[in-house]
Amino acid sequence: MHFTKKNSSEKRIDLKKKLNKQKILRFPGAYNPLTAKLISEIGFDGIYISGAVMANDLGVPDIGITTLKEVSYRANQISKVTDLPSLVDVDTGFGDCKKTIETFESLGLSGCHIEDQIEQKRCGHLDNKELISLDKMVNKIKIASKSKKDENFLIIARTDANSVEGLNKTIERVKAYEDAGADIIFPEAMKNEKEFEVIRKNVKVHLLANMTEFGKSKILSANTLEKLGYSIVIYPVSTQRLAMKNVEDGLRVIFKDGHQNNIIDKMQTRKRLYELVE
Repeated sequence: MHFTKKNSSEKRIDLKKKLNKQKILRFPGAYNPLTAKLISEIGFDGIYISGAVMANDLGVPDIGITTLKEVSYRANQISKVTDLPSLVDVDTGFGDCKKTIETFESLGLSGCHIEDQIEQKRCGHLDNKELISLDKMVNKIKIASKSKKDENFLIIARTDANSVEGLNKTIERVKAYEDAGADIIFPEAMKNEKEFEVIRKNVKVHLLANMTEFGKSKILSANTLEKLGYSIVIYPVSTQRLAMKNVEDGLRVIFKDGHQNNIIDKMQTRKRLYELVE
């Protein structure tokens, strides 16, 4: 395997420096290590490793079925093939926030986000989500913050309160999560610019915006989010959706025609693949 030049500590320091420049950082989701290499080659700022994508890749729904072992194994593979920092979705903390933080930090990730849903969580853009109490989530964040050894490992607090309790309760939660020690706040399922802006007015730390497709949020450009005061934008499922649409279309053509001559132009060439894997 090709080894990167930067160690985990250097990647985390790089990310902290970039965050302090007040320019929005773009983190596309990588569903495998090869996609991470492509994200790096194109020039993005970092790699995002989505819990939903992990679940999808295993052929199961994003409802808290995946385990710490499964997610950490894949996150480790994805994060170590580039010099970019990687942020990982750890759902609700896999039942043990201390062990979860220690695991991902030891594997070289640059940060992770924990959400305030119950253990039987649902994708952030689905309905019928249930939250744990504010006090319980504050305690999780405190445990997560105390569990990290490297001060540059980022603890990101995600709240799903907007589509469950509304914007006012979301504001109450993000303020409490910031006070509890979260380095970054991730308000999930904000509907529009106004809601993103309200969160910014109530939080002093860095903010992360999720620009997933087919969800509850209006898709905004990176420039717009930067003007709204956001530090990171993630595109969690975009690469997997692009890949799976093309795989499905291609397989149907092969099934129908009995050959792939009509879809060769849709494929990455052998030469291009070999360039990417060096």
